[in-house]
Amino acid sequence: MRLNKIFILSWILLSLSTSMYAQKVVGKQSESRQGNLFIYWGWNWESYTNSNIHFTGTDYDFTLQNVMADDRQSNIGFDTYLNPSKATVPQYNFRIGYYFKRNYSISFGIDHMKYVVRQNQVVKIDGHINDVKTGYTGNYGGVDIILKPDFLKLEHTDGLNFINLDVRRFNELYSYGAITISGTSGIGAGILIPRTDATLLGKPRHDKFHVSGFGVSVMAGLNIKFWNHFFIQTEVKGGYITLPDVRTTSDVKDGAKQSFLFGQYNIVFGTNILLNL
Repeated sequence: MRLNKIFILSWILLSLSTSMYAQKVVGKQSESRQGNLFIYWGWNWESYTNSNIHFTGTDYDFTLQNVMADDRQSNIGFDTYLNPSKATVPQYNFRIGYYFKRNYSISFGIDHMKYVVRQNQVVKIDGHINDVKTGYTGNYGGVDIILKPDFLKLEHTDGLNFINLDVRRFNELYSYGAITISGTSGIGAGILIPRTDATLLGKPRHDKFHVSGFGVSVMAGLNIKFWNHFFIQTEVKGGYITLPDVRTTSDVKDGAKQSFLFGQYNIVFGTNILLNL
């Protein structure tokens, strides 16, 4: 399972970076980053655990069990990923941070993820639907149901926006000439503001940004810095998201809630802004 691979890689990188914190940098004394800034932009890939999704409304109250979902990658291409006018179309990461100590930073970021419930999967349903306008009226007690488009289409694709604050530690592992390699790890927390695209029992969708919940995360990565100004960083990130207030239709009485774990792999490109010269 892809999620398990991401979590295993997260553990390996986290263990590597923390185990080397006490070691000296090869070739020179570890430099202080305190007082400087960094900013980066890049892209991400996600995996999600299955989740139970509870839907409530005027004419229904039911839970779908162990629902599977995936991310949605944009097709690889210069126009999609490098065209500034389409910068927010792919799954992306943006972060700006400040080094408040020698090798510690606090940063603000946006993880623009995408979450898509798989269509035509078979799941268990518990609860009731009283809307006689649909073909799904009835009481359900753990029976199978197929997630067809006329019953449910659920996506957080514009997107599953994780607005978060992180505290991270950097430790220089190796330096030679203009290149410095560092390990980084950190923890974070924030809110989720998805723009949910949901079609439920044929009702008009909501499709507006809405504060739906919160999440916590841990990360680890490797940073390769060039000439002290530019860097490439690979990251693995994992965490927990709970969404107790998802808007599903245009009716304010309709909603859903769910919780799940996520794993994320990122590759980002950034610059260091040297204020502490």
